[in-house]
Amino acid sequence: METTNHPRADAPRTLLLVDDDEPFRERLARAMEKRGFDVTTAGNLNDAQTLAREVRPTYAVLDLRLADGSGLDIVAVLRETRPDCRIVMLTAYGNIATAVAAVKAGAVDYLSKPADADAVEAALMHMGGDSALPPPPSDPMPADRVRWEHIQRVFEQCGRNVSETARRLKMHRRTLQRILAKHAPRG
Repeated sequence: METTNHPRADAPRTLLLVDDDEPFRERLARAMEKRGFDVTTAGNLNDAQTLAREVRPTYAVLDLRLADGSGLDIVAVLRETRPDCRIVMLTAYGNIATAVAAVKAGAVDYLSKPADADAVEAALMHMGGDSALPPPPSDPMPADRVRWEHIQRVFEQCGRNVSETARRLKMHRRTLQRILAKHAPRG
């Protein structure tokens, strides 16, 4: 069973680009336009879902973590309106749990930010059957990073429900919220 869909060769190269970091979004949009894509941009979840229904893009590049939600919530709309849409998730919070969640939701690739336009185009146009997950790290992660990764994995398994995640991790809900609001520890 082939799980990776490809737009027809004669399909327009329409691209929905969703990121709440405006300078990054605009810079990537210009670079993708130079590569022949007709780019539509959005900076939040609501606008992105509306544009996904209106534009029905053949390609999408989605930021995983938006100020008002998750890029994973846009994937369902894209799959509903255009099942062959090629979706790439971008995130500054890269970890294996969210990569797996993105691929299960329907993304064909997962790139860490800041990704350049060449990497984004390569991921969008990759026609192999396998989606690319991040390679395993060559150096072991520090303990605080391992802890953060574990919390993120449980958070994704709980459907991003803070209360349920806090119960499973046996920690106070507010403590968990503070941890989730922070960037990943360097490592």
